[in-house]
Amino acid sequence: MAQHRIVLHYVFTPLPDPTAVMLWQRALCEGLGLRGRILVSPHGLNGTVGGEVGAVKQYVRTTRSHPGLRDMVFKWSDGSAEDFPRLSVKVRDELVSFGAPGELEVDEHGVVGGGTRLRPADVDELVARRGEEVVFFDGRNAHEARIGRFRGAVVPDVAHTRDFVAELDSGKYDHLKGRPVVTFCTGGIRCEVLSALMRRRGFEEVYQLDGGIAEYGRERGDRGLWEGSLYVFDRRMHVEFSPEAVTIGRCERCGAPANRFVNCADRTCRALVLACPGCLEGHPDLTCPTGCGTAAPEAPDDAQHDLQHDAQRTRSSR
Repeated sequence: MAQHRIVLHYVFTPLPDPTAVMLWQRALCEGLGLRGRILVSPHGLNGTVGGEVGAVKQYVRTTRSHPGLRDMVFKWSDGSAEDFPRLSVKVRDELVSFGAPGELEVDEHGVVGGGTRLRPADVDELVARRGEEVVFFDGRNAHEARIGRFRGAVVPDVAHTRDFVAELDSGKYDHLKGRPVVTFCTGGIRCEVLSALMRRRGFEEVYQLDGGIAEYGRERGDRGLWEGSLYVFDRRMHVEFSPEAVTIGRCERCGAPANRFVNCADRTCRALVLACPGCLEGHPDLTCPTGCGTAAPEAPDDAQHDLQHDAQRTRSSR
């Protein structure tokens, strides 16, 4: 039986002709039978693809043959092409849609002016040394934090990544500018940009969790400062780092512990509903409990949303 895997990868590096890179990546994946999503911009490349393990290895080797992508780090994960409904390869102005492409400066070493990188052990050491002075700052969309976050983290009230700039400019977090701030997100890419945006706005001591929550959980499991589940952008919807993971989310219908989001059953609505196993079993066609377009959390934005939304529809139709 053939083995299948997924690789997650991104790199910030100047790509003068992103359209040519997009066409090359699309042809490469189609030829190898891979599915997933890849974004290309003048600032670099971000992708998650899955398929037969030999084909994925060939994809990695070939992608690294590009001069600008030679040092790209690929993270392997369980899964296959079946975790994605299709192959999506697109050119965008930004790898992560903060709505501030003109603020981001990238050179051959990556993002210019970003936060200091900290490995998971370094994060724990910083907190042990400086205690409650350290601020964890969530770089994800607010609904992701409902099922997992670092204890005591600041969770900005943003439904979309593009809301962060206005949130930072609002003055809400100016009192944190003199404290050590550790930004974190799923795999690290959003914090590459967020930490640079924060430094440009006067935050003096900004760090970014290298490898994101995924790397912290891989190294520390549930023995460290993280609690709950990690929201992910494929059919799994969430992952836990150990059997000891706690469930911090609460079902929108009954308030029971919950860590699974499902699409609102109303196909005109693009919201996600957080539901417990009991409600999922008793109400297979869940809609927003307070009415569509009201208080329910919105689904992930940008191409991540499109891919995940289609993935859930594909799964539910089987």
